[in-house]
Amino acid sequence: MDRYDIAILAELQRDARLSNAELAARIGLSPTPCWRRVKWLEEQGYIKGYRAEIDRHKIGLGVLAFVRVDAERNNAQATRELEDAIRALPEVISCHYISGEGTFELQVMATDLEAYSRWAMDMLFKLPNVKDLHTSFSLGEVKAGGALPLGHLLPGHGGR
Repeated sequence: MDRYDIAILAELQRDARLSNAELAARIGLSPTPCWRRVKWLEEQGYIKGYRAEIDRHKIGLGVLAFVRVDAERNNAQATRELEDAIRALPEVISCHYISGEGTFELQVMATDLEAYSRWAMDMLFKLPNVKDLHTSFSLGEVKAGGALPLGHLLPGHGGR
């Protein structure tokens, strides 16, 4: 990966709707090599997809909850079943296996506190292998949906 590839990733993180011609102009390449590089980045899995960033408030998702799920860790099959069940819940927008207290940390979206409460009781508590839940609610977003930092990939900046 060279500076052009890094520049492509940076520009597409800012605006994935750029035309190839505009992207090429921004990074200082002609359109054909730029297109080839984008295709290579996609094929190699650096670019996993393209999606719209939607304002959750405008579509009625006023609650963002951070949920620590405590599960029994001594049964690998039960943990895999829990992972599969979590993946199937559209309200869960991210899930991480964590160190320290708890097993998983979820980010969950709901329309309001009452809807979250019903959903937690009807869905989360009924998942396999769940011992306990600990929920914190976002009181306001400072930064969300951010682009990945790429500075470490640049020569002389602590990269390879």
